[in-house]
Amino acid sequence: MKVLIDTNIILDVLCRRECFFEDSTKILKLCEINRISGIISALSFPNIVYIMRKELDGNKIKEVLEKLSLILGIADLKRDDLINATNMDFNDYEDALQCACAMRVKADYIITRNIKDFLHSQVTAISPKDFLELVLDSQ
Repeated sequence: MKVLIDTNIILDVLCRRECFFEDSTKILKLCEINRISGIISALSFPNIVYIMRKELDGNKIKEVLEKLSLILGIADLKRDDLINATNMDFNDYEDALQCACAMRVKADYIITRNIKDFLHSQVTAISPKDFLELVLDSQ
């Protein structure tokens, strides 16, 4: 199964966001052990750096990004993604880009905490908790 992991899931782990840390960590662990194929959009990397630069120095950020790139595939943004996102019925262009990327890589799900932002997505958006239940129930 292939999933696109939204930026907020990565930040939940990196920032140890109390209510979300455990489920988000489990998602990344499933990617690490190749139980699922996790993809992150190239768009997420500058967003992660922007948020994390307040808490980590440059060397630590580089280390984090290198580790992420070992666990997750990175989907480049293509010209068509940029154009397709403008034609989507999304309130947030960044979310539309995530959706366009997920469609292009043929992701089965977008794992995000912001389900409401993906109501018009052609790729089903699912919370980490619901995804974990789905995966565990299918065993």
